[in-house]
Amino acid sequence: MPDSAAETPAPGPIEEIVVTGELRPTALADSAASISVISLDEQRAGTVNHLEEVLGWVPNVNLSSGGSRARFVQIRGIGERGQFAEPLNPSVGLVLDGVDMSGIGTAATLFDVAQVEVLRGPQGTVYGANALGGLINVRSNAPSDSFSARLRLDGGSYDSAGLGGVLSGPLTENLGARLAVQRYRDDGFMRNRYLRRDDTSNHDELTARGRLSWAPSDSSMLDLMLGYVDADNGYDAFSLDNDRNTLSDQPGRDAQQSRFGSLRLGWDMNEAVTFQGTLGLAASDIDYGYDEDWTYPGFDPDGYASTDAYLRNRDTASLDLRWLSGDAGRLFADSTDWLVGVYALRQQVDLTRRYTFFPADFTSSYDVDRVALYGELTSRVSTGVRVTLGLRGERHEARYRDSEALRFRPRDDMLGGRLVVQADLSDHLMSYFSLTRGYKAGGFNISGSLDADLREYDPEHLWNAELGWKGSWLDGALDVRAALFYMRRDDVQVDTSIVRLRSDGSAEFIDLIGNAADGSNRGAELEIDYRPLEALTLFANVGLLDTEYRKFVNQAGEDLSGEEQAHAPHYQFYAGVELRPAPRWYARVESEGRDSFYFSNSPRYVSNAGDLHSNAYVLWHASIGYEAPRWSLKLWGRNLSDHDYAQRGFYFGNDPRDGYTARGFYQLGEPRRYGATLTWWY
Repeated sequence: MPDSAAETPAPGPIEEIVVTGELRPTALADSAASISVISLDEQRAGTVNHLEEVLGWVPNVNLSSGGSRARFVQIRGIGERGQFAEPLNPSVGLVLDGVDMSGIGTAATLFDVAQVEVLRGPQGTVYGANALGGLINVRSNAPSDSFSARLRLDGGSYDSAGLGGVLSGPLTENLGARLAVQRYRDDGFMRNRYLRRDDTSNHDELTARGRLSWAPSDSSMLDLMLGYVDADNGYDAFSLDNDRNTLSDQPGRDAQQSRFGSLRLGWDMNEAVTFQGTLGLAASDIDYGYDEDWTYPGFDPDGYASTDAYLRNRDTASLDLRWLSGDAGRLFADSTDWLVGVYALRQQVDLTRRYTFFPADFTSSYDVDRVALYGELTSRVSTGVRVTLGLRGERHEARYRDSEALRFRPRDDMLGGRLVVQADLSDHLMSYFSLTRGYKAGGFNISGSLDADLREYDPEHLWNAELGWKGSWLDGALDVRAALFYMRRDDVQVDTSIVRLRSDGSAEFIDLIGNAADGSNRGAELEIDYRPLEALTLFANVGLLDTEYRKFVNQAGEDLSGEEQAHAPHYQFYAGVELRPAPRWYARVESEGRDSFYFSNSPRYVSNAGDLHSNAYVLWHASIGYEAPRWSLKLWGRNLSDHDYAQRGFYFGNDPRDGYTARGFYQLGEPRRYGATLTWWY
């Protein structure tokens, strides 16, 4: 909702949206890339608290849970699906107000967030090694020009409750401040029949953000953001019968405490050059663990008892410095804008794993240093035609050591970039063609029972060819964005697994990564926003995707060439309608769905696809609300048909009742939910 308003404005032409995640702030309609921007000010059918609740609205974006929140993201079929003891080099970047939080998306709470930007495809110039599949940029609200206050109350099924408040405004003529704090909790969607509890998969999340924006002069701006997220969530998500009833005697945790901040400086050095610098710092303590046997003592004579916990401390520091041409700094007869930059990141991750079958705690230390130089030229070659050439060279160095005496020191030098041709076909239509190269560093597998030839894997490179159109018609009432893309992946890093039996007959589930020779990902994306009447808004987002591996034989000797990649549904969509039948009243209906997809590429997963894939599904959501000058009330429902659908799946034996026969086990998405949100603002 607006920070302050005497009256909620009637809908008019669709407002211009600015993307901040690219090298220069760019209007969405002018950006020569496939980008979706989710505005959190819009009315949605439900109360949004976390990133996982909005990414289903974006074409060709999928999620993987395996925890209390779906913190792993796949864009166009590319991205990790989980992490245990192994180090992780993410394929999809996550940036919160300039702070790198890639791979630990539990911290991506969305209270008082202005917008979420999803940049699809490799960001070889913008972000480098951690954005092979794409980049998610989350931007919180800036301090307001005048004093404002907001209070939000949430309540609903599964004992959900939330309380959040915002204070914002100027402190002096040149200094603005904003403070936002929210506490949200619910019992989760599982019932533990053994413990007779319904809160073993609960969410309990505290979010606090503070921002100071200082403009010491007309030519400079300094922005400081400090954030704190404390997610003390439960993890009890899998059951032997693949339903919402668990039997764990020691339910797990999925807790994350993150302290993060960024300092951003913008300075117009003169009319020719502008400087932008961003320093990002983050420290996170992560406690992820579960009851491995999913049962209790005495459940079955052949049962076993085990817990597995992963305690991580992760510290990240990044620095991005760039110089951009101003109005007087263009090259070649004032036709070419330029940009040069340097980027550095240091990350330290310390892990302690406490596992029943280990005689002592397993510990490891993983340090990463990334240094990159990048630059870009954008030239107006003729009226309405622009050509962009960008390059980024990056060195990725890592150091790993653990209590099992394993040591690795990989170093990769990688090159990425993009060539873009952009043309204004008319006053209302723009088209672009881009050829982009992305990359991802190589790595290693650490399981002590792996053979030597399964230890290390090579970097992956990706070429993305994309043709897109963006247009606006009917005096701005109709916006259309469309893209066709083809990705060629070389040395594809494939997350797979093997199962080995222990001496007591129980199974050891080992994740590992290897290289396929190559693969392809191709598809299309379409986004339509249409406001035919002041009181009526229609919207639809559609993604089509076709993926395959080539020349890939997995660790079990199975030839998977021609098979689909995991977590890559052939289609997905998000569509709906918002109606305002009377002043201040609105009603909204949304539909969200996707095709079936494989959960993994591990041995026997493909030949037993009926046992381990997500079925196609469609979810329906709705809300009705009233907006007064100083308050609003929304009643909402999600997954109204109470459809069961899976977010994560594994294939192995874990049920003593059938002799530990390998089969599929699933984590279910949220069931039917309903609630109310009351917001007051000043």
